[in-house]
Amino acid sequence: MNRSPHILVVDDDAKIRRGLAKFLSEQGLRVTAASDGREMFEKLAGARVDVVILDVMLPGEDGLSLLRRLRAQSAIPVILLTALAGETDRIVGLEIGAEDYVCKPFSLRELLARVRVVLRRGHVSEDEIRTRADLVFRFEGWTLNARARTLASSTGAHVELTTGEFDLLLAFAEHPNRVLNRDQLLDLARGRDSLSVDRAIDVQVMRLRRKLEARPENPTIIKTVRNGGYLFTPSVQRASEDGP
Repeated sequence: MNRSPHILVVDDDAKIRRGLAKFLSEQGLRVTAASDGREMFEKLAGARVDVVILDVMLPGEDGLSLLRRLRAQSAIPVILLTALAGETDRIVGLEIGAEDYVCKPFSLRELLARVRVVLRRGHVSEDEIRTRADLVFRFEGWTLNARARTLASSTGAHVELTTGEFDLLLAFAEHPNRVLNRDQLLDLARGRDSLSVDRAIDVQVMRLRRKLEARPENPTIIKTVRNGGYLFTPSVQRASEDGP
């Protein structure tokens, strides 16, 4: 039997918590609620969670601070609820490691659609696994495993990637030495529905560079092509997971 996706809602407004829990439960999702960061980490420690819906404007430690702490130990997808209307504020959340954001006041249907996009991006179906010939990509000492959705360095150390970062890196690895513009990358990374800010790709690239590049300020793996997009420069070796 398939396990229903588990959503953790973190908001200090009890009315919002109850409303989201009721609506998402009616859509077949399991929902747990928390009112602050302490409860959030308690819930995360006690159960597997698939997506966190996190309010930015929490009393005490705010949502962005909690997201930073969460990213230090986990790649669980996070959707931010924010009352901040400026693009810069939203980009900060994406840069820290959020998968997406929804501005308050929000439509329940819109939030549900974004949750479903994040869940799809984090799930690789068995049919997709069986029909995909190339499951492992090796480049510049890195190993990207499409089935396990992991990235390992030349020493075997694993690097945590958010689902958005992983999908973007996989898109690059599948299309090396080809200039890809932002629209192409959004499509290839299956993120058009959730990454609704034009600069979201730029933020994801910046985060990938920090994890892949020896000198992120002077990148050699993911290069910027002026007025073109991005170029993934390494020679990529493809193999099945059980192959050499």
